[in-house]
Amino acid sequence: MTGSCPEDTLPTELPIINLAEARFDCSFGRGCDGVCCREARPPVYPEEVVTITANLEKFLPLMRPAARAAVARNGFLVPRRRRLGQRMMRVVGGWCAFFHQGCVLHAAGAAEGDKFRYKPSLCALFPIQQDNRDRWYVRQKGFKRERWDLFCLDPRGCAIPACDSLHDEIALARRFDDEQTRDGERGPVPCQVPPV
Repeated sequence: MTGSCPEDTLPTELPIINLAEARFDCSFGRGCDGVCCREARPPVYPEEVVTITANLEKFLPLMRPAARAAVARNGFLVPRRRRLGQRMMRVVGGWCAFFHQGCVLHAAGAAEGDKFRYKPSLCALFPIQQDNRDRWYVRQKGFKRERWDLFCLDPRGCAIPACDSLHDEIALARRFDDEQTRDGERGPVPCQVPPV
């Protein structure tokens, strides 16, 4: 399917304000070297810190040698800098500490049957986020003053509708949204960016 998603095929359980026209295709390994992991410092929420810490020994052998040494010496979080009120992932040599020929956290989770098991929520949901009014959207060049100039966020460079390519991410966002609703929480969540 190319073009836009027909209205009757859009997920109704999770309104995504630009899903009908959004396009996205992750081309990692097919021309993209993982640029979204370069210089990225995602916030890591307390429950994610606990999960990564509890499983760190299984990730260390999979990491780049310099990243493994930096994490063993200083931990995987930047000590004082914060984003969205949370500590941020360490960057080593310009890349996320857990990047080595792809995301180590993704690969370890996928090998166990859940590619999102260990990933920080902001990374797992990419390119889906919430705005400061709790509305879900697909990050796209030219939409909501998107600042990240990645070719995968340029809808002109892709014919694949996001509703076709982001099934897993939409399901994860739906789960987060259901948890927010159940817990009565609104406001900043793992996938929300502050207003510009």
